[in-house]
Amino acid sequence: MFSRDRWQEIFQSIGKNKLRTFLSGFTITLGILIFTILFGFGNGLKNTFQEFFVDDATNTIWLFPGRTSKPYKGFATNRRIEFRNDDVSDIKEDFTMYLDYISPRISRGGMAKYKGESNTYTTRAVSPAYQFCEKTIIMKGRYLNENDIKEKAKHIVIGRLVEQDLFGKENALGKFLDIDGIVYKVIGVFQDDGGDNEERLIYMPYTTRQLIEKNTDKIDQIIVGFKLGIGYSGAMAFERSLDKYMRNKHVIAPDDQNGIFIRNVADQVKQTLQFAGILQMVVAFVGIGTLLAGIIGISNIMVFVVKERTKELGVRKALGASPGSIVGMVLQESIFITTIAGIAGLVIGMGILNFVGVSLEEFFIKNPYVDTSTVVKATLLLIFFGALAGYIPARRAARIKPIVALRDE
Repeated sequence: MFSRDRWQEIFQSIGKNKLRTFLSGFTITLGILIFTILFGFGNGLKNTFQEFFVDDATNTIWLFPGRTSKPYKGFATNRRIEFRNDDVSDIKEDFTMYLDYISPRISRGGMAKYKGESNTYTTRAVSPAYQFCEKTIIMKGRYLNENDIKEKAKHIVIGRLVEQDLFGKENALGKFLDIDGIVYKVIGVFQDDGGDNEERLIYMPYTTRQLIEKNTDKIDQIIVGFKLGIGYSGAMAFERSLDKYMRNKHVIAPDDQNGIFIRNVADQVKQTLQFAGILQMVVAFVGIGTLLAGIIGISNIMVFVVKERTKELGVRKALGASPGSIVGMVLQESIFITTIAGIAGLVIGMGILNFVGVSLEEFFIKNPYVDTSTVVKATLLLIFFGALAGYIPARRAARIKPIVALRDE
């Protein structure tokens, strides 16, 4: 293996057969390169699906009122369902074993003004528990608390970009903001990993919004956070129980698909990640197919290479070379070429992933990467089959009698 003479022979052989060596190495490099890129893209797709849920809690169930599409128990069809404050308190009381937190939500648009600056923003009237749902990060001040709800305080928590838009370099904390003619005190500034749209929101107590809207007790949606300990099956059971409970309370037919809508984030996350996993498997399958094509290619090339060198091997045997030394030389050359080409494909592939990674986000491929161990294993696999591809024909050629080998054309 470490014979200087043998290495000299190998490099002489490579130098005399540049095209053959290039084709052999190119097959290996291309196989590893394509495998690395495809596998990295598969991981990038999976990252995109996971990133989709990063800014919100995954243990939430959202309830939306609708309009009935069927008559039921004396009530006419097309009846509008309305959620109220007692729905929140009843769920809190009757589903304690499942419940982690619960919050109503009322969404409205509004024109916000501060001094000479103004802009239109979405306001969300919520309870303090809503912070857990959106994973809101407080930068300054505080979030809404129970006293704000109880006192129906004109307090707001604004997004980072709202402060930037209206207040510039001025600290918004403690300042007063006019929203549709009503003045609110800014008690907090938040940031959100969900992006710019999430950071242009304004939160206020839901009781304050209800007071403004003629002291109503209506709410738009209910967000229920369930305990993580109940698991996926428990979350699905909770969803079914909650659906039945709300249908009974609001007199909605069990098979009415439009009376009430429920979105279970846990179920969506599972389905999405399963889909991402399938995509990754498909991409990996294509990558493995590329590896197999590389293996077949290098095998065919090595068969041709050994056949081409039959006369040379015959001369070596005639001069006293043993079959083992001949096989060892061909095997060492095959492993050397395969290793160098495989490492080149690995380096080029990972370099391409690092170079194009950020630019692929618009194609829903975020931070494409591939584990080093994965591509190293793939490279070792190709090296093994490259060695095997060289060993089998070399062993066959080493058994040929010198006189027969010398007659080969």
